[in-house]
Amino acid sequence: MKRNRSLAALIVVLGAAAVALTAWTGLAGASSKKASISGAGSTFVAPLVALWTTHYSAADINYSGVGSGAGIKAISARTVDFGASDAPLSTDQFAACHGCVQIPWAYAATSIPYNIPGVGYGLKLTGPIVADMYLGKITKWNDKRIRAINKGVSLPNQDVVPIWRSDGSGTSYNFTDYLSKVSPQFSSQIGKGTQPAFKVGVGAKGSSGVAAKLSSTPGGITYVDIAYAYKNHFKIAKMKNRAGRFILPRASTVAAVSARVKKVPKSNAISVVDPPKSVKNGYPICTFTWVIVPLQTSKAADLKAFVNWALTKGQSYGHSLLFLRLPKVVQQAGKKTIARVHT
Repeated sequence: MKRNRSLAALIVVLGAAAVALTAWTGLAGASSKKASISGAGSTFVAPLVALWTTHYSAADINYSGVGSGAGIKAISARTVDFGASDAPLSTDQFAACHGCVQIPWAYAATSIPYNIPGVGYGLKLTGPIVADMYLGKITKWNDKRIRAINKGVSLPNQDVVPIWRSDGSGTSYNFTDYLSKVSPQFSSQIGKGTQPAFKVGVGAKGSSGVAAKLSSTPGGITYVDIAYAYKNHFKIAKMKNRAGRFILPRASTVAAVSARVKKVPKSNAISVVDPPKSVKNGYPICTFTWVIVPLQTSKAADLKAFVNWALTKGQSYGHSLLFLRLPKVVQQAGKKTIARVHT
């Protein structure tokens, strides 16, 4: 009888231990589950973020390339954990985001591809000429101003069809920021912005949209980040810089521009379009792109880890897409800003 009671007691003890072990295992499993971070915005940086997600192991990154404007709205409404934009936030956007910061986390350039039957790669263009195309002042590809800088090129009597982003786009901001610098008339009539009111041409949504529209539009010209241009095997224009040289967007010509960045404003908003004459080999339409995060968020630890990784190790993955390493001063400013994020 005594032996039976001892056996029963042992069974109770073992049962309790099993329950405790099961509970502990469940808690351990829950605590080791990988975090998930959601983001939305820039289609410009989307190929790089997609590459990052395959290499970053500390959390699952779910990113939607819906355009910079939509990304800013999404983070402002807190429907995602971070936004991404190729345009720095305006004063109104900062206010609407209710305590957000912007951090430059990638650097590349905007290319000017065209679809002109019979014309090869590297057509020479200038900022004022492109501005006048988007103002409706230059309407034919054999315009005398284009012929004058392209001696020996047989330019057709083909209509110029400007193609632009119909959605809110940081690429539009970079493009119009540049055109506003080189054309006073463009600056006064259209100006820089994420969704400029172009008066001529046709619109398409997203980088993939304008790329598709250009492919199907003889005489078309557009603006798109260099990764999309190379991916679609577009003919890309050589743009004249302030040193008087016609430059293609290549790693060396894009890096030449970022090398001149020596300081970063408190807001982290940096414009590097139309660099000075001293940057002789600099491509004139380069841009940073920003990640936008709330200063206070329940995902603070995960966001800080991911953004710090993107600012450091993540920079090594962009070269194949012509995203170049951030200058050290920009990288340091980004680290300082992300350190302010808290729960």
